[in-house]
Amino acid sequence: MPSENVLEVLRAGLMTPLPRSPSFLLGVTGHRGEVLPVLDLLRFLAKGEARIMPRTRIFVGVSGNYVAGVVADTVLGLRRILVSDILPPPVGADAATEHLLGVVQGPTAEETVNLLNFSKLLQTARQRAVAR
Repeated sequence: MPSENVLEVLRAGLMTPLPRSPSFLLGVTGHRGEVLPVLDLLRFLAKGEARIMPRTRIFVGVSGNYVAGVVADTVLGLRRILVSDILPPPVGADAATEHLLGVVQGPTAEETVNLLNFSKLLQTARQRAVAR
């Protein structure tokens, strides 16, 4: 996630499920006096399902006027990435690639970093939720 989209990272706490909402919307939680929607990125991208565990975190991101939380297994911290190191998303891969800004190759496949386009992610999530 680009740092301009990062507000903070929280421990996953109590969430209130919303009836008749899309499966990728886990619910809402209170955060600094506001109601924060929380997304399951794995469900959203059809890659599985997040499990809320004691080490689970919620990444709080912003795009324009919209703020949302995204479930994260762990948060490793900030990493400086040179623009010249960012490769375009793979062509012909699954639908999840439309939400990528690019890819940064690491020394091993496990260290490859996918850069999410948080603005596109929120825009698509809102469209899917409203279309219901």
